Amino acid sequence: MDEFIVIPKYEKVINDLLEQQYSIVEDFFSSAEVLALRKILLNKYEEDELRKAAIGNQFNEQIIKSIRGDFISWIDEKFLQEAEQCFFSKIDTFTTYMNRTCFLGIQDREFHYALYPKGTFYKKHLDTFQNDDSRKLSIVCYLNEENWQPEYGGELILYKKEGDVTIYPLQGRVVIFESQLIEHEVKPVEQMRLSITGWLKTRKI
Repeated sequence: MDEFIVIPKYEKVINDLLEQQYSIVEDFFSSAEVLALRKILLNKYEEDELRKAAIGNQFNEQIIKSIRGDFISWIDEKFLQEAEQCFFSKIDTFTTYMNRTCFLGIQDREFHYALYPKGTFYKKHLDTFQNDDSRKLSIVCYLNEENWQPEYGGELILYKKEGDVTIYPLQGRVVIFESQLIEHEVKPVEQMRLSITGWLKTRKI
């Protein structure tokens, strides 16, 4: 049996999830990795490779501008750039750690780039579907400008019984929360907002 190495960063995530169903990590990825991913997203934007995001899954997908206004590009793991390979390598390590310590049964994942133009938002919602509850952990990695200010908007609001939680999308910040438990919202943005958003999933039956 291979030796188990405790990773404090991941232990913090586990403790946070147990205590409050969400975790905020400032150093999940290195600054260089974040900037490289930001560059890829901006290139996709310049090359017009982003598409209007929809709500629902593949069985009932709809584009409703009054609910969400972001543009996305799903990441195809068959064609990864170097920075994306590094990203998924760390996601692999994290997933293995979570499965081994918390027995989550994560077997699948999906991630996309997301860009919110000025004036867009995403109304309060839950990251799961009536016909598919395979999403277990939601992960957001922010790729915004380094000097992101509160007046730029785009804050993530987590709606919890004990009080709402406001999280600003600072560059490099990673937010992890339980997909089936926490309703959340992206407030209107005053400056273009960039991120990678994804889900760790159990195998759909």
